[in-house]
Amino acid sequence: MIEQLITNIFMFCVYVLQVIGGSPGEFGLGYYLANLIIFVILQPALILLFFILWRSERKKNRK
Repeated sequence: MIEQLITNIFMFCVYVLQVIGGSPGEFGLGYYLANLIIFVILQPALILLFFILWRSERKKNRK
């Protein structure tokens, strides 16, 4: 049961990446481009943004 749930979530995520990157069901350049944008650009940018926000809030609370 849990294995089927994990498989369904994974397949949904793959589908979303395919929709972002190009036609669903095709593993073309668009799919790889979507992975690159999400995991190389977007995720590190969000981590950096949250780090900066955390540091600024920490600095405010010290004053």
